[in-house]
Amino acid sequence: MKTDNSHNTWLLEQLKDTDFAANFLNAASEDEDPATYLLALRKIVDARGGIAIVSEKTALSRETLYRTLSKRGNPTIKTLSTILKATGLKIAVAAS
Repeated sequence: MKTDNSHNTWLLEQLKDTDFAANFLNAASEDEDPATYLLALRKIVDARGGIAIVSEKTALSRETLYRTLSKRGNPTIKTLSTILKATGLKIAVAAS
């Protein structure tokens, strides 16, 4: 499947905005597949400097970040919270 580079470029630019990124993640959380949320978070990481920068901010290895933010990732709440904090976001709970 070919990726539309102009859409990807646009999305990465939009994800630099904290409110847009938060809404993007909240929308991803509505999907029943947890991989959707992790892939959305990976897009935010990419938009905010990439794996190398977030690795430095979190003291998590690049390998850990790649594995955590993959379709098969299964992060702990601590790891997830650390990644979100490094991207300027945090976990919140809302009534459904």
